[in-house]
Amino acid sequence: MKFNILTLFPEIFPAYLGHSLAGEALKKQIWEYTATDIKQFGLGKHRNVDDTPYGGGAGMVMRADVLGTAIESLPRCKTIYMSPRGIPLTQKKVQELTKIPEITIICGRFEGIDERVIEHYEIEEISVGDYILSGGEPAALSLMDAIIRLLPGVLGNAETHNEESFSNNLLEYPHYTRPPEWNGLEVPEVLKSGNHAEIERWRKDKALEITKSRRPDLLKS
Repeated sequence: MKFNILTLFPEIFPAYLGHSLAGEALKKQIWEYTATDIKQFGLGKHRNVDDTPYGGGAGMVMRADVLGTAIESLPRCKTIYMSPRGIPLTQKKVQELTKIPEITIICGRFEGIDERVIEHYEIEEISVGDYILSGGEPAALSLMDAIIRLLPGVLGNAETHNEESFSNNLLEYPHYTRPPEWNGLEVPEVLKSGNHAEIERWRKDKALEITKSRRPDLLKS
């Protein structure tokens, strides 16, 4: 799988993507990416990429001509713009995106990008939550990380996917490891019992309990 990232700060990406699961999978060539600096397509001596919005208002808007040229420099493929007004990113959506061989991700800045770019290139807008970031780079990293870990060969145990939060519309059950007692708190006896049927039942009950308490909306979907 390949990601094409359009950003004003390409130097952000190697530091994160070169480590842990994503980094190991990158070394194995399970996935690849390019991070293209939008400023190289900027206008004039100062490589300007933005301008004031028509109709007035605060902030600046990324220009359609600049961003359009940047998009045209890349292979035509599925294009996503990280935007707070986009559809919410869910595990189901992530699973759908793993089936696409190449994705371009646009990281906005300022007040956003010219709407005509979204319309012309039929770009899908995706949001990572109901909050505002300074730019699309952290959101793009979240999206990429979520996709990469689902690619075949990235996780050692494929069963991990089936037990994580949002699988089967449930949040994940609690986890414990050694020591068996810490600060007066003990590991639940059932997890030390060796009775796999009881452990499975306990985990399902806890997952349901946590979901009801924290994300009851998941149980309605």
